[in-house]
Amino acid sequence: METFAKLFGSLLALVYHCFDRIVIQGYLPLLTREAHIVHFFRDVHGIYPITKQALAQRTKEYQRWVEAFARNHHIPLQWPEKDMKKKGLKQEDYVRPYGLAMERGKRFGVYFIFKVMEQGPTFRSCPPKYPTDDPHYRILKREWSRYTHYYFYIRDEVLGPMILCVGSFLPFPTRYWINGHSFIANELQRQSIRFRKDDNAFLGVSDPQALQAAADRLSPEIIRPRLDYWTLVLGPKFSKKDCAAIPLRREYSLNQVEYCRNFIFRRNFPIHKIFERSAELGVFCLTADKIAQLFGVRKHKRLRGKLHSMLEKLDHGHHVLRIYCKSLVARLYEKFSTFLRLEICVNRLKDLGLNKGLKNLDALRKKLLEVTDRLAGIEGELLNVHVDFPLFQRLALPVSRGKSKIPGIKIHDTA
Repeated sequence: METFAKLFGSLLALVYHCFDRIVIQGYLPLLTREAHIVHFFRDVHGIYPITKQALAQRTKEYQRWVEAFARNHHIPLQWPEKDMKKKGLKQEDYVRPYGLAMERGKRFGVYFIFKVMEQGPTFRSCPPKYPTDDPHYRILKREWSRYTHYYFYIRDEVLGPMILCVGSFLPFPTRYWINGHSFIANELQRQSIRFRKDDNAFLGVSDPQALQAAADRLSPEIIRPRLDYWTLVLGPKFSKKDCAAIPLRREYSLNQVEYCRNFIFRRNFPIHKIFERSAELGVFCLTADKIAQLFGVRKHKRLRGKLHSMLEKLDHGHHVLRIYCKSLVARLYEKFSTFLRLEICVNRLKDLGLNKGLKNLDALRKKLLEVTDRLAGIEGELLNVHVDFPLFQRLALPVSRGKSKIPGIKIHDTA
């Protein structure tokens, strides 16, 4: 990182690091196994046998509630249109106008709901293969099947725009999508700090230290209460009897995390060309040993996954240097002509020696910050050339000596 800062310190307008995207899984620990469901229906509610209809009743109740909620609050509730897939339009792009309208009105809450058929955990009730003494005996099996999931698009007053997905079948799994840049923008607005933000990056800010302080403030203590609140408002309802019999506190785990270090340059040239060259060199120079050192893992024969790098050219025009280690992926790319991002995507926290609980978010931040530091250091070593471009321009110009005119030195000539 120090080498990179020395090389390009005069060309950098802003440098900051933060969580980019966080995907969180929510679950009810005491409704995740077959024995839990038997206790919930038979012992708490006195429902026996536990048939398919008994399980489906909870689903129907929740689906009716969602439809009534959308109707009473005048919120669009619909299935994704077939034309969206044909046009390559994502759900986030489709609902963006509704979110912008909510932002212009300075309102918070749910502004759109999508219904999607997806795979999720469920419980299936089936009769035993062989007859038993109890003719009402049923076997509960946990399995994955397709059923309706509801995607709630929310504008939260603390976290900013976020998405909550709720499965409509027991055990009612939930997923949450949080954007770190949206949280930072909310914090800066609350402090009346001026900034310029484009898409998912800050290109300018009046107080860089306040921006970094806001990024570091995102913690489990801030995230958990907001997830609890929206799950209580939009999730399946449980009676006081249910909560008294079973502790139905929802737990959260980190499903996927993206952490980025962003370098904002004052101008594009010559950074763009140098970066392309450094990415090409990275494919050859980043050996398996260097990649293992970069991510802080030990290389051995039983290593799960691969250690390799590749250079990818995306359709929208810029190169991406991808570095793979186990289920970890590092990405380095140039964007917006002045924006260089080093990004680490974590799909499995165990690869970094951490448990996936939400409480480990701060420990994960520390590890990923070290990885981005090492990656910036490697990038600096690849670009460790001191070039005086104005001097090269003067050398290429002809020099006059009296009546004689001496041609300049053409750097690109090999002769």
